Amino acid sequence: MYPERFGSLPAYAFPRLRALLDDHPPGGEVVQMAIGEPQHPFPDWLGEVIAAEAAGFGRYPPNEGTPALRQAAAGYLERRYGVTLDPDAQIMALNGTREGLYNAAMALLPSEKAGQRAAVLMPNPFYQVYMVAARSIGAEAVFVPATRETGFLPDLAALPEELLARTAAVYICSPANPQGAVADAVYWDRLLDLAEAHDFKILADECYAEIYRETPPTGALEIAAAKGADPERVVVFHSLSKRSNVPGLRSGVVAGGPESLARIKQLRAYSGAPLPLPIQHASARLWEDDDHVEENRRLYRRKFALADEVLGDLPGYTAPEAGFFLWLETGDGEKAALRLWREAGVRALPGAYLAQDAEGGNPGAAYLRAALVAPEAEVLRGLEAIRRVLED
Repeated sequence: MYPERFGSLPAYAFPRLRALLDDHPPGGEVVQMAIGEPQHPFPDWLGEVIAAEAAGFGRYPPNEGTPALRQAAAGYLERRYGVTLDPDAQIMALNGTREGLYNAAMALLPSEKAGQRAAVLMPNPFYQVYMVAARSIGAEAVFVPATRETGFLPDLAALPEELLARTAAVYICSPANPQGAVADAVYWDRLLDLAEAHDFKILADECYAEIYRETPPTGALEIAAAKGADPERVVVFHSLSKRSNVPGLRSGVVAGGPESLARIKQLRAYSGAPLPLPIQHASARLWEDDDHVEENRRLYRRKFALADEVLGDLPGYTAPEAGFFLWLETGDGEKAALRLWREAGVRALPGAYLAQDAEGGNPGAAYLRAALVAPEAEVLRGLEAIRRVLED
């Protein structure tokens, strides 16, 4: 009596983690490194903005975001990437970026292409909403390995021509979750050429774009504008959760070509949940302010340095370019996660839980993801425990 479209989904990563660990007592003071929930302080003035605008909770908010919010997001994208977008036609507010990543497939992608079932490409490992979005439109989710051999980004040009011919879109996360790899200008340029040749969209998840060591990651819109690409070819997603340490605000934006945004807005008018007005006002202030973002980045840089110092010579350690995860090669991520919990109280996520079994196995199975989001002293305890347990 129930449809099977989602019945065969595997258990989500965090219920799987609870099933793996929770029957075992922690082997020390608990250090949370499993979930990517930013814990740095958000700006002191944020609560004041929400309180000052609290009367807005008594009104229905504009579905696409207030003009001020969309203008603020456009200003950020111009400062950061040098692109000029029409805030009325090319930007929409999101109730959390996951909403946008899902609804973009619903609004923009066909179920069939070239007389066949459409394919939606995504890196493997990947953010799980990509797979569910593909399934929701009746397309095939195709998992493209993002391994050490491919620079932890999917090598899409190596795919068979017959698969590319029926590809409707590719999801790309840069900086990548979980590996911290960054798509450079050459990667974006080649991907745009491939998308043009095979007529598919690029759905660019850039939620970690403001967390990096030295060089700001290149953006998809930046390269598309420089190439003079079709403005409908790329749709990008940005989030305040990581940029401003406000995951509970559930605030992001989607940007792209006018036709793409018109279709996304049309779907949103029927099925979306717009941000409350006080949250929209607060979001606009956050997009306008860069000082708190630099301070946030400074704190992460200190943690990158700690990770390099503590784990730098440990086999399997790769220093991430960006993002706030370590992607540690341990041989068996599940065994490593269980040992870390039982012997040290460190809670980290097996890499297999972020990937799918595919030809050649599960590309995350040998890895462990550890988030550097906790306060510095707690992160240091976690890193030292990781070294002690994995070195044993």
